[in-house]
Amino acid sequence: MQKISPTPSAKPTRKALAAAQSAQPAQVIEELRPGQSIELLKELHILTRDGKLNQDTRRKLKQVYHLYQFIEPLLNEVAAQGQGFTLADHGAGKSYLGFILYDLFFNVAQAGQRPNGHIYGIETRAELVEKSRALAARLGFAHMSFLNLSVQEATKSAELPPTVDIVTALHACDTATDDAIAFGLAKQARHMVLVPCCQAEVAGVLKKSRALNLNKNPLAELWRHPLHTREFGSQITNVLRCLQLEANGYQVTVTELVGWEHSMKNELILASRPATANAGKTRAAQTRLQQVLDELGLGELTARFAVVADLT
Repeated sequence: MQKISPTPSAKPTRKALAAAQSAQPAQVIEELRPGQSIELLKELHILTRDGKLNQDTRRKLKQVYHLYQFIEPLLNEVAAQGQGFTLADHGAGKSYLGFILYDLFFNVAQAGQRPNGHIYGIETRAELVEKSRALAARLGFAHMSFLNLSVQEATKSAELPPTVDIVTALHACDTATDDAIAFGLAKQARHMVLVPCCQAEVAGVLKKSRALNLNKNPLAELWRHPLHTREFGSQITNVLRCLQLEANGYQVTVTELVGWEHSMKNELILASRPATANAGKTRAAQTRLQQVLDELGLGELTARFAVVADLT
């Protein structure tokens, strides 16, 4: 009896492989919330082009949710009053934060309800503003506006309301966080949510007056060495920012946005203006702010950390 050899199977074509892959069930991403815009997450590079999460993007999404947990109660509080909240995101860049807030709040948390608020992205780079406008139009995010303005221009611009409920600034570099605070004070913001980034202005002033201060103030040893100047300058900048907010009547909380293993720039400053101001605490903060500036030889920065609260 003749032995018949088995016919070798044909190698599958690329088309056949693609068809087989498309027939497989899509990846189930447990981290995503029902109603989230997949197109937005792809545009922000949280999802890959084929709609999947990798280790890095999964960590990024976790950070986004963590920040949203701090901001959502503020949105709910203001929106509950019925007039609709206004939120201004300063140094918006690609408006990463504004888009995520819009999607998670209006499309997820309040799905099916008419949007009761408006988000403004304020950015000085015109090309980023145009890209954000185009993306918002494509996604149907009608209650978003993007303005190509500096802080000084935004404070006086007719394109923004006279007052703003919430001001945010995510990783606004150097003095951009201070600019966001100045805008929030001018607009009588009820809440400010700030995640500062690198700071150099205060360190520069400390360096300039270091020799003089070493002869007058033993605390100048804290910033005698260049590395310490940079680190101490960064630390004291955020201390002064918190004092400035308290000196203007805000209640301030400082916490971590994410663990140090994710980012070294993880300080989150939350400031809220109470319905009834505590004049005693505000005056005490004003005194401490000026004392710190004077003690560290930072008097030339008094205007930077200005007090505008009227206690009369």
